[in-house]
Amino acid sequence: MPVGAPAVSLPSTAIPASRTLERLALVIPTLCEAENIGRMLDRVRSVLDPLHIPYEILVVDDDSPDGTGAIVSRIAREDPRVRLLVRKGERGLSGAILHGWQNTDATVLGVMDADLQHPPELLPQLVFAMREGRDLVIGSRYTPGGDLGQWNPIRRFLSAAAVWVTLPLQRPRLRTMDPMSGFFMVRRRCLPEIDFQRSGFKLLLEILVRGHCESVKEVPFAFGLRYRGSSKANFKVAWDYGLLLARLYAGKLGFGARA
Repeated sequence: MPVGAPAVSLPSTAIPASRTLERLALVIPTLCEAENIGRMLDRVRSVLDPLHIPYEILVVDDDSPDGTGAIVSRIAREDPRVRLLVRKGERGLSGAILHGWQNTDATVLGVMDADLQHPPELLPQLVFAMREGRDLVIGSRYTPGGDLGQWNPIRRFLSAAAVWVTLPLQRPRLRTMDPMSGFFMVRRRCLPEIDFQRSGFKLLLEILVRGHCESVKEVPFAFGLRYRGSSKANFKVAWDYGLLLARLYAGKLGFGARA
């Protein structure tokens, strides 16, 4: 593993292939999402409950000072399927997701944002695709039927460029149109003992490149507007993405550790 690339691996769990969905753990990372998280949890539960599947929702909060944790704790007391995990002194979406996945024994691992830009109403389609036997299912903005929403032309160009530079990294038979999505589900057995980069926002790309997935499906969705609060995108996000690309390209060219 390259120097300066903090990483974490997930323990392996043997899982038989099945047409029924094993237990789902959906991780929702938060940082100052007090205005969104209550509504978010209500909508997620309202669409998962009718599916009659075993699930839990893990809210991984980076010690928000705005009361996000208190709201989640109150909901968790009423619904034990909701759990709050608080990280202190740490930041980073990928690290928060991995922290949640490390604190569950669920066999299907999911993630979505807390700001309602990822529509909870898409979750049943992701679940059904997993039931069909897919290893990885992605909520995709770029597959036909998807939409970036009200992004300005510059942001659209930068996003397209960020996707384009991943194409040489992706395996041809698993190549996806939205490797930057933060809305997906994956089987735990596809992620054995991989040293994932904790910093940054683009965990899916590393799963596509270094995971052991045999099948993938993209489900289109329209990227929504943030309900309330401010975006976490900043220069550090771009820097961390650059470091991730450098790490993945080094592995592909044989200059770094590979899982």
